[in-house]
Amino acid sequence: MTRLTPQTVATETPKERRLRVRKIVRILDRTYPDSKLALNFTTPLELLIALILAAQCTDERVNQVTATLFPKYRRAEEWARIPRATLEAEIRSTGFYRNKAKAIQECCAALVERFQGAVPDRLEDLVSLPGVGRKTANIVLGNAFGRPAIGVDTHVGRLAQRLGLTKETNPDKIEGDLNPIVPDPLKVRFCHLLQAHGRAVCLARKPDCAACPLNRLCPFPVQSSKIRSARRK
Repeated sequence: MTRLTPQTVATETPKERRLRVRKIVRILDRTYPDSKLALNFTTPLELLIALILAAQCTDERVNQVTATLFPKYRRAEEWARIPRATLEAEIRSTGFYRNKAKAIQECCAALVERFQGAVPDRLEDLVSLPGVGRKTANIVLGNAFGRPAIGVDTHVGRLAQRLGLTKETNPDKIEGDLNPIVPDPLKVRFCHLLQAHGRAVCLARKPDCAACPLNRLCPFPVQSSKIRSARRK
């Protein structure tokens, strides 16, 4: 197989791109057979809380914090009535703790008021909650409810761009480009695999293209080498 270039990606048909996505998933599935969402949760509410805490924070730190919090607060009503200062202190290590505490409590209050304390399983309902955008809503739908959904986090967005699957930078527009080319049964798995690959090989600052199993399915090595050559001139 010849190496993919930005030029060949530009002339790819939708059918060819869908086939390439399937190949990408097969290869990454062999490479990361145990990949899954990095956040720990057992209920849709726990995942929603964890995602709010994960903003500009590592998943590892969030898991450390929620390991203590989740056994203490199990229902939306309980989260909504925690004294704000107490919640802020308990989540302080995740950063931006005042904004996160406010978002958690406003979201949980809305769940109690509008959905009897249950996390809804429809996108339009989820994004109507305070502090919940499409990325968070799609991650909840895909991972807590088993729906075909693509949540564009930093890893999924970065790798989708490098793989030539989108030219967009806005996560919602990236989702719009990915949805037609990723089959519904593979959508959630596709995200898990890109997240795993983004952490292990396709790093933000220094991707290891030489060791990448997707090397020939990705135009980025060619593109980045041209950029490096231009900088040296």
